[in-house]
Amino acid sequence: MSTEPKTPPAYVVTSADHALRAAVMLQLEGGLTVSRVAERLGVARSTAHRLLQTLVYRDFAVQDDQRVYHPGPVLQLATHSQSRTSRLRTAALPHLQRLVDVVGESANLTIRTGDTTRFIASVECAQALRVGSREGMVFPAHRTTAGLVLLAALDPAGVDELYAGQRYVEHPEEQPDLPSLRAQLARVRRAGFALNNGLSERGVVAIGVPVRDADGIALAGLSISMPTVRYDRHRLPSLVATLHRAAGAIEAGGGRGDMH
Repeated sequence: MSTEPKTPPAYVVTSADHALRAAVMLQLEGGLTVSRVAERLGVARSTAHRLLQTLVYRDFAVQDDQRVYHPGPVLQLATHSQSRTSRLRTAALPHLQRLVDVVGESANLTIRTGDTTRFIASVECAQALRVGSREGMVFPAHRTTAGLVLLAALDPAGVDELYAGQRYVEHPEEQPDLPSLRAQLARVRRAGFALNNGLSERGVVAIGVPVRDADGIALAGLSISMPTVRYDRHRLPSLVATLHRAAGAIEAGGGRGDMH
């Protein structure tokens, strides 16, 4: 897997991209209506209907009697195997929306699997210049904000094992510089948050904190992302505090809570 951030290919096929995004939405969220898919993708209802019918035809989706679409046979196994992820995403979405309303920037929830991270929920802000949705995307953990937060939750021996040289024999260029990564993770542990200034994507600043379970184990990373031109380092303490309050609200699993 490349350590470079993903950028859309020059030959991207819009309809295929929309269909894949709709499939990811079904896998992560379950039931969706034509109107909801149209709104999320920014397309006409007729276009969303054709996309969903194509997914039904290929067994990626099924439609119930209320015209709601659900994961089909192709996606069901993955959906069941990620039931905890699905529950976490569902519980977190209202708090992500509230976080976006408070800080005015896009928000993400991310989980780690090995040395990669996957964005399981994204809520975009309404500003014209904004960081777009990363939902469903997979990146090297050491190059994302939430990935750094989740790696920092490991003990140093766990990090060394995860990035052992033998795992990168065939792709040595993908192995991060371990001394540099250890130092970076130590800073994140001390601070309690990660600041990513252009590491994942040029021109983007992101700030992230962990979301923990009842035993204190980091389950996910909660982050906000913004264009560099809007980042004010003097706001960092208040942004981190707001993130921690939002993470606490997700952990509590109750109401939205007060993040002001």
